[in-house]
Amino acid sequence: MLILMGLVFYFLLIRPQQKRAKEHREMVEGLKRGDEVITQGGLIGKIAKVADEEVTIELSEGVKVRVVRQTIATVRGRPEPKPANDAKSD
Repeated sequence: MLILMGLVFYFLLIRPQQKRAKEHREMVEGLKRGDEVITQGGLIGKIAKVADEEVTIELSEGVKVRVVRQTIATVRGRPEPKPANDAKSD
């Protein structure tokens, strides 16, 4: 019974948390200049500079904030440029 409870805890609690931590680590390692990010504090801005452990975020024109990489919660996807549609559909 104790082994069964251990397996349940592993598959319902430990494993999903490890997966989320790995995804966050990969996201933080992949940060680049120009990405729009949201910090854990709720600040939204574009990355102006990436250093080893810090990221400089431009919140608005002329307002820059240095934050630790790990405090980046999410990266908003940059909109992909849409192809020009020169052909007219009939």
